[in-house]
Amino acid sequence: MTAQNTGLKATLRQDLHSAIRAQDKVRSATLRMALTAVTNEEVAGKAHRDLTDADVVGVLTKEAKKRREASAAYTDAGRPELAEQEQVELAVLEGYLPAQLDDAELERLATEAVAEVGASGMPQMGQVMKVLQPRVAGQAEGGRVAAAVRRALST
Repeated sequence: MTAQNTGLKATLRQDLHSAIRAQDKVRSATLRMALTAVTNEEVAGKAHRDLTDADVVGVLTKEAKKRREASAAYTDAGRPELAEQEQVELAVLEGYLPAQLDDAELERLATEAVAEVGASGMPQMGQVMKVLQPRVAGQAEGGRVAAAVRRALST
């Protein structure tokens, strides 16, 4: 196992140490959770592997999605204090993620991908997604991308 002193994982570790020193309980707990998720991903499978920054962004994106879903579930269940906690954790995670694409930009990229593939209907959605996903990796959740592709294919 090699020590990685550069990259996003190292930044997470350094920020965790800073949060602990500053006694920022929410930030330190959130960063611990994020680093645990990264470590779990590294040891998943048959052999340990060091994650690239893109892989770490993928892990953080999954964790951010979990926070969004949990916040919505707590809000629906009438537990605003728990929803607020999830939103605070989400804000910490979003600081490490690339800026999210706005709806207009996502729609434009989806329309371009549909034209590039030459898709004429929903049966070609998979081909369009295959072209579009690498372009928006980390900048939009899969559900938003799929919805934009559906709208682009229906026009």
